[in-house]
Amino acid sequence: MTVLAEDEALELLGKGTLELEGRLVDASNTTLRAGITLDGLTQRCVYKPVQGERPLWDFPDGTLAGREVSAFLVSQATGWGIVPPTILRDGPLGPGACQLWIDEPEDTEALIGFVPAYAVPEGWLAVASARDEDGDAYALAHADDPRLARVAVLDAVLNNADRKGAHVLYAEDGRVHGVDHGISFHVENKLRTVLWGWTGKPLSGEATEMLERLGAGLDAELGEKLEEHLTISEVQHTRLRVRRLLRRGRFPDPPQEWPAVPWPPV
Repeated sequence: MTVLAEDEALELLGKGTLELEGRLVDASNTTLRAGITLDGLTQRCVYKPVQGERPLWDFPDGTLAGREVSAFLVSQATGWGIVPPTILRDGPLGPGACQLWIDEPEDTEALIGFVPAYAVPEGWLAVASARDEDGDAYALAHADDPRLARVAVLDAVLNNADRKGAHVLYAEDGRVHGVDHGISFHVENKLRTVLWGWTGKPLSGEATEMLERLGAGLDAELGEKLEEHLTISEVQHTRLRVRRLLRRGRFPDPPQEWPAVPWPPV
């Protein structure tokens, strides 16, 4: 499949004709794969109609698609290209988030998963302990990979409440993408992730520089764009999270009030 530049992908998503292919049945909200065509170019995308969003007790109804778009806008501002191009547009089932589909090679090896507790791969970081049905010990772990570390920093900014292993995709060009950000940007600390391996460790110089740029953007054009999809308070708390990360200079600690790892983790 053709690799598109970001501006080309956004034009295709915004102006292309959607043709539904089927539903992704593992998703908790209505999530549809579709073909999208513009001027003879066809790609795949993920279409999440607002009307298919399942009500949640802690997030306002009908806001998940806007949070998906907001996650892309923040990712775009980082320059890291983690969240695939995403827009809000009308579709066959009404308004919804439309995101470029990421193809993963068949031989992709995930950088996150359960491994035998006695055989955590070299260069991997253990996150949590578990046992299988036979009582054998396993560890939830992930690679100490700078691409994943970028995802972890972005999640801390977004206050992502659902970073499962399955929400990390591995593109053919070697990039690592994060998807499914519908329950992000809450004003309360709801960070739930499988990427706790760097807990308390210093942020890289790259991450610090990015957060400084991001903070400036949130005080200007980026903040204005986010206010089209989020409440003023949610945007303000995004600014606060960036400032706290910069002030502390370290990866965040897991919350103590509720489970820090989403279920299922992978």
